[in-house]
Amino acid sequence: MSSLSIPNSTIPSPLDSKFETLSISTLKDSPHVTVVALNRPRKRNAMNSTMWREIGQVFHLIGTLGDGCRCVLLMGNGKAFTAGLDVSDESFLEMQNLEDAKESKNGVDIVRRGIAFYPKIKAMQAALTAVEECPVPVIAAIHGSCIGGGIDLTCCADIRLCSPLTTFSIREVQLGLAADVGTLQRLPKIVGHGSRVRELCLTGEDFDAREAAYLGFVSRVSPSPERLLAMAIQVCQRIAQNSPVAVVNTKSSLNYSRDHSVADGLDHIATQNSLALMSDDLVNSFMATATGEKPSFANLSPHSRL
Repeated sequence: MSSLSIPNSTIPSPLDSKFETLSISTLKDSPHVTVVALNRPRKRNAMNSTMWREIGQVFHLIGTLGDGCRCVLLMGNGKAFTAGLDVSDESFLEMQNLEDAKESKNGVDIVRRGIAFYPKIKAMQAALTAVEECPVPVIAAIHGSCIGGGIDLTCCADIRLCSPLTTFSIREVQLGLAADVGTLQRLPKIVGHGSRVRELCLTGEDFDAREAAYLGFVSRVSPSPERLLAMAIQVCQRIAQNSPVAVVNTKSSLNYSRDHSVADGLDHIATQNSLALMSDDLVNSFMATATGEKPSFANLSPHSRL
């Protein structure tokens, strides 16, 4: 099985030192592309509670710092994109201390334990939703295994590419639970609500790169495992050369329109473009087209925060 490693042509990001389970870098020859790598290769990038929190944290920051980031390459370091939930991390199953739960005559108050566990599920959902809500596009380069939580995570990406040897599985049902952090909600919107999608969700069976492409879950399969990263980087570079205003607004409109009516989506993009059409990027693009030169665009400003 082929391994994937962080490209040699990267520079560590200032964010890199803040994270334990993720590696953050930028491409030397494409400084507008940020590389986020799941970085627990010895565990096949199994998603423990630390990684889960850090995914939410980093994607809340990326694209908002005014550092020139215009596109994100999401990958897994090592032999797998991710083996899914780290079942050895007991914190995922910890609902409530039993001593604190002994408030009913039967010893354990199930209702109180459920109420206590609900915020953890919502926090796990929010961490992955941060990928979807990242203002700049996220391109997932998927190789090896993409299991369970890996499907949840990549459903939040804007574009998915994979190696021809990639194995996918919505594995949660085989572990005794319904997937609860996004796959059942997002996957049907990506590939449709057909019979095969329900079969994959209800059986937990594996599906391969060819079927992932046939379903539309991935847009392309690399010719070989070794060429996956080059293909993904090329897509990132093509996005990053466009106006960052146009790219951010395009992603925002696509996400909004997916969850609203056509009429609502048209109102949304009209509101966005009533401001965006005043950007210098439009003039720069027209002038570059007229002269045959490559347009140059200013970086987005850092987001205001409380």
